[in-house]
Amino acid sequence: MQFLKRFYKVSNLNALLILTFSFLAMLVMGYHPGIEDDAVYLTAVKSDLNPVLYPHDSQFFRVQLQATLFDKWVAEFVRVSHIQVAATELMFQFISILLMIYGCWSIARVLFDDVRAQWAGVALTAAMMTLPVSGTALYLADQHLHPRNIASALVLIAISRILRDQLWQAVPLLLISFVLHPIMAALGISFCFFLTMAMLEPVHAWLRSLRDALASAVPLGWIFESPTPIWHRALETRNYCFLYRWTWYEWLGAIGPLVLFWLLWRIALKRKETLLARFALAVFSYGVFQQAVAMIVLGSPALVRLTPMQPMRFLHLIYFLMTLVGGCLLGKYVLKCNTLRWAAFLILINLGMFIPQRAQFSGSAHFELPGIEPSNPWLQSFAWIRVNTPPTAYFAMDPYYLSTPGEDYHSFRALAERSQLADMVKDPALVTQVPELGPDWERQVNATARWQHFKLADFEELKDDFGVDWVIVRLDQQEGLKCMWHNQLLAVCRIP
Repeated sequence: MQFLKRFYKVSNLNALLILTFSFLAMLVMGYHPGIEDDAVYLTAVKSDLNPVLYPHDSQFFRVQLQATLFDKWVAEFVRVSHIQVAATELMFQFISILLMIYGCWSIARVLFDDVRAQWAGVALTAAMMTLPVSGTALYLADQHLHPRNIASALVLIAISRILRDQLWQAVPLLLISFVLHPIMAALGISFCFFLTMAMLEPVHAWLRSLRDALASAVPLGWIFESPTPIWHRALETRNYCFLYRWTWYEWLGAIGPLVLFWLLWRIALKRKETLLARFALAVFSYGVFQQAVAMIVLGSPALVRLTPMQPMRFLHLIYFLMTLVGGCLLGKYVLKCNTLRWAAFLILINLGMFIPQRAQFSGSAHFELPGIEPSNPWLQSFAWIRVNTPPTAYFAMDPYYLSTPGEDYHSFRALAERSQLADMVKDPALVTQVPELGPDWERQVNATARWQHFKLADFEELKDDFGVDWVIVRLDQQEGLKCMWHNQLLAVCRIP
């Protein structure tokens, strides 16, 4: 009976700490719905709920989601629960962060007996959710609801199950992650394979499987199709896809973690920390294998069609595990029981990540919560459009609007809930994955290429060629247009 009471108290404390670090992670990273990849996912959810939306441009987000059930599951939850989309997105974002923190804690518990080491690893990972993964245009976690967040959390929990020799629990977690985000899940499954092999006896036996795995990596026929010039143009907008253009520090960020895990493997072996050694060996072997695959794929012109699969994104999981294990080692050998060290550690890591986030989204609130009026001029225009224009409205705007200073990469489609002509910042990523969209994309971005110099005749030509009837313009571009709303920066106008 006494044991059960003690277990209950410990469980409650662990749950409270996991919840606390999840809130702290959200506090540091902020919340920005509708940014970056949410241009696709949030737009798709809204389209699922209201098929009347996006009558002119649904191809620029719908095709990409054929391999995931994420948007359909979120939309169905909204229908059943009657919770608004904005509140649902915020709730699921917190749940995904909570699951990540739980997965990290579960791994740390197996690898380290020292409780202080476990929580130091969790604390560091919670603070570092927006740590950039070298050269991949990824963070450990996105500042908006993304299937990658949930898939990563499920992979982390699956890893903890494998470490506990409970493969039967890991398999369904990996399968669910696969239907949410196939690419990240496939990388997670790859690592879990290496980890499972590393847990076997003897260790050297599974190393030979690496050679067999390399031999079995035979690409499919579509890979060798000749890409079009339009496809190449779209791909050129994605610098992170070109491994051999990486800078020296990006290469250091790719190779450095592998070296660190190799050192950890050797040191843990000498100290007879068998489980930690096997884990480090699995990470190192997984990294070497994936790095070799990436260098072959990205270095061969014949395999250029595989470039949009971004094979270097295997670093995402390695960075997660490096941050977690690094924090655990810091807690075990440096922080220990010293209160001042712990206080300095927590303040430094959280403040050190919070400040760059505020700088990155300087034009927006740190938490863009439902029901709060935006101060960002672009978001103000999107909010007015969402309420005051018909669902069939077709908009044009600067094709580089997403990267405009102060816009902070907020998607018009996702937040204004209206169709738009293709842009030059986000839509090219879809063209690299769905080459059939290339001609439409190129025609539209070419038509708006001189946007900064557009006059009334140019806007009228857009209307004649594409059926565009609304525009977002600078205040000095209003002449001749029928403008219905404006703020200090932008005007929303109809083309006569």
